Amino acid sequence: MPSPSLSPESLPQGAFEGLKVLDLATFIAGPYCATYLAEFGADVVKVELTGSGDPVRKFGTQTEAGDTLVWLSEGRNKRSIELDLRTPEGAETLRKLAAKADVLVENFQPGTLERWGLGPDVLQEINPRLIIARVTAYGQTGPYSDRPGFGRIANAFSGISYLCGEPDAPPASPGTATLSDYLTGVYAALGVLTALHVRQTTGRGQIIDLGLYEGTFRLLDELAPAYARSGFVRERMGAGTVNAVPHSHYPTKDGKWVAIACTNDKIFGRLTAIMDRMDVTGDGIYGTITKREARRAEVDAFVSHWTSGMTRDDVLAACEAGQVPCGPVYGIDEIFADPQYAARENLVRVDDERAGELILPAVCPRLSETPGSIRWAGRALGADSAAILADWLG
Repeated sequence: MPSPSLSPESLPQGAFEGLKVLDLATFIAGPYCATYLAEFGADVVKVELTGSGDPVRKFGTQTEAGDTLVWLSEGRNKRSIELDLRTPEGAETLRKLAAKADVLVENFQPGTLERWGLGPDVLQEINPRLIIARVTAYGQTGPYSDRPGFGRIANAFSGISYLCGEPDAPPASPGTATLSDYLTGVYAALGVLTALHVRQTTGRGQIIDLGLYEGTFRLLDELAPAYARSGFVRERMGAGTVNAVPHSHYPTKDGKWVAIACTNDKIFGRLTAIMDRMDVTGDGIYGTITKREARRAEVDAFVSHWTSGMTRDDVLAACEAGQVPCGPVYGIDEIFADPQYAARENLVRVDDERAGELILPAVCPRLSETPGSIRWAGRALGADSAAILADWLG
């Protein structure tokens, strides 16, 4: 059954009420930037290729809606219009929409929009206030700018994959291949908000240029300055942490795992107190971070022996009582059962007219006065084409 069109009158107010966004991007990174704006009230128009739409509609777990769970979650709060930007008619319609927009997000390979007569020079001549966020694998400049890429490639190029895994094993993906995609979306949204703030003074939009690897590289703490100063190349350490120990994952006797983080000597002293092993702290053999780093394997074995004699719940309770940072290593099934997630409403039920009940990750962050919301899941392809043209162009 066709989805009824959505108009601005049906959209609840939010922090970005009145902000008009064109989302030309596909897959995760660029669209996630637009999703953030949509969660807080922007009117986000998802511009999709006629007949096929964003490829992410077919990426992931299929549903009876004909679209995947990835699309239903990440297409939240957006309205869908079909346009073939490669045709003169599609390009002209896009130019008309851009004249009314505040923000445009795209992730085509460099030069693509320019070939279609839709480059930033054209669009900002039509609308000088337009902010354009451009997300590509390597950015708009540099010797690799024409290369394609996805999150896994960005993870590898950024240096984070090199750090993931066991010392004697191949580099691993950092939990999810899409880490760099989502992180880039966050940085793109920050760029948009910065440009919107500047526009209040200048009256002009600007271009945001992001390479998919750059946000992930920015997160690698002292990796770059340490190498520049001393030539130190950090290697894979499994679950360990280079500058602190014990700071890892430890097994429990019920076959589960806990994360324990002793980032300084004071916290380690608390841990040894609840372990009833104060003999190894202070002036003992493990009393300082420097001593512990020199005997990392011994320290981790020492802590593992203690945790292995208790259930996960008992380890968590002991660490909580002793003010030692400790948490469970969760799978998604345990996340669904955890009372903290329930209390914070981190999982939200959305009733979708095509797919039925969905449980989706909640909006993040939470604002006290203008909270975001999930108003609907990803829409059917082109469901709002007529309404969008009427609302934006009259």
